[in-house]
Amino acid sequence: MKVKKVPMRKCSGCGEMFPKKELVRVVRTPDKKDEQGNVVEKGTVVLDLTSKKAGRGAYVCKKAECLKKARKARRIERSLSTKIPDEVYDAMERELADE
Repeated sequence: MKVKKVPMRKCSGCGEMFPKKELVRVVRTPDKKDEQGNVVEKGTVVLDLTSKKAGRGAYVCKKAECLKKARKARRIERSLSTKIPDEVYDAMERELADE
């Protein structure tokens, strides 16, 4: 019987490796472009609790202190190559607190 490989991801806050299902994905949605390829709307940064949304992703533990560490060191911004507004971080903290 073949043993199934568990996908592992690194937390942006603490830097530890965890199974993918134990982490929360932060995703930058793709830019919207017109027919000529010009960017019409920039992608947004949101928490992806289902891990199904399209876009560039980074992972963080379900602990609020890991999100705070990642926010302070700007690790998620570096991973997603975009500036993340404070309002988005505050919304992410509220969503993690609700879980």
